[in-house]
Amino acid sequence: MKTDIKLVDYLAVRRSIPAFQMTEPGPDKAEIEDILRLASRVPDHGKLAPWRFIVYRGQERARIGEELLQLALEAKPDLSEEMIQVERTRFTRAPVVIAVVSKAGPHFKIPEWEQLMSVGALCLNLLISANAHGWVSNWLTEWFAYDERAYPLLGVQPGEKVAGFIHIGSSTFPSTERPRPELTETVTWIGGEDS
Repeated sequence: MKTDIKLVDYLAVRRSIPAFQMTEPGPDKAEIEDILRLASRVPDHGKLAPWRFIVYRGQERARIGEELLQLALEAKPDLSEEMIQVERTRFTRAPVVIAVVSKAGPHFKIPEWEQLMSVGALCLNLLISANAHGWVSNWLTEWFAYDERAYPLLGVQPGEKVAGFIHIGSSTFPSTERPRPELTETVTWIGGEDS
């Protein structure tokens, strides 16, 4: 999108790039801050900001991968060599991984569901913001998003939930299309005179 592509043109071809296809370089700290600033411009009833970011970069990604591998081996000691390598590289596939953490919870005015929807909107906005800065991106959850044993390692606090891990980087792979749902399968029309 750095080539001044129109938003409507971008949305017509928006596509996530698999994290395992990502390479260096990735955005630096200043650019990540710009990406996060734009991503934060989402609907947020009550201005609660029911989310926060955790940014993983550098060698810490490899350390986290090794510790995640140990957790995976505790749960399944007979992991194949291929799966051991997959677990070890969960955070090193992309130069930057950003956790979107949900702080949604009971509130006297704002339903928790609305807070969760804001968190989901934030994840998509983060993908779009990274793309707008010229990077490829992908939103993944992975098993450790749901395994609270991993939360201290990842910097997730008690009572929080992981909405996703946004992988950001570069890629030399061509972007390929995948099947999208037909509107006839997803839209119900009520009212209106045109046919």
